Amino acid sequence: MSFFYKTFGMDIYFFLNCFFIYSFFGWMFECAVMSYEEKKPVNRGFIRGPLCTIYGAGALGVYFLLQPIAEHKILLFFAGAVLATIFEMFVAWLMTKLFGYFWWDYNNKPFNYKGVICLESTICWGVMTTLTFVFFQPFVESLVNIYYAHYGKVVALAVLVLYCVDFSTSFYKAYGERGKLADEEQLIETKEQYQ
Repeated sequence: MSFFYKTFGMDIYFFLNCFFIYSFFGWMFECAVMSYEEKKPVNRGFIRGPLCTIYGAGALGVYFLLQPIAEHKILLFFAGAVLATIFEMFVAWLMTKLFGYFWWDYNNKPFNYKGVICLESTICWGVMTTLTFVFFQPFVESLVNIYYAHYGKVVALAVLVLYCVDFSTSFYKAYGERGKLADEEQLIETKEQYQ
């Protein structure tokens, strides 16, 4: 029995299938929310493909970390809200370090902190954590089980290759834009000094 199976109770290919399904559903959720708020179609996500991998990482992260308290729904809600909010802050910090900015802005939301986190999202993460244990994880696993026996490994590897190519090119583009953003900011600062 592999270390991965002992740790997570599933093999790496099953895990990857779940990860990508969560990432796809997260992308749909983000697109729906942002399209509603912007009153126009919005394609969300760091990469070009229909995946928001922060949702895959977040969903499976809280699912495995919070297994010991899975039966205590109120505690699960608060623990999930706190963990996901910390994760959101970390991702914003990392993106800012790498690219000079992050992909969301909560400045228009009440009880926000520097546009990075807000009470509304924290409550949402708590609800979604609880739903992950009650509904999402059983549903995602049932979807994977439909095709896993015959195609699970192939699907996991194919999507992983496509994702890595998409992520690499998106990362390169975003990192390149950081240089342009820094040049524009320097130009603005220089102009302001001489006015």
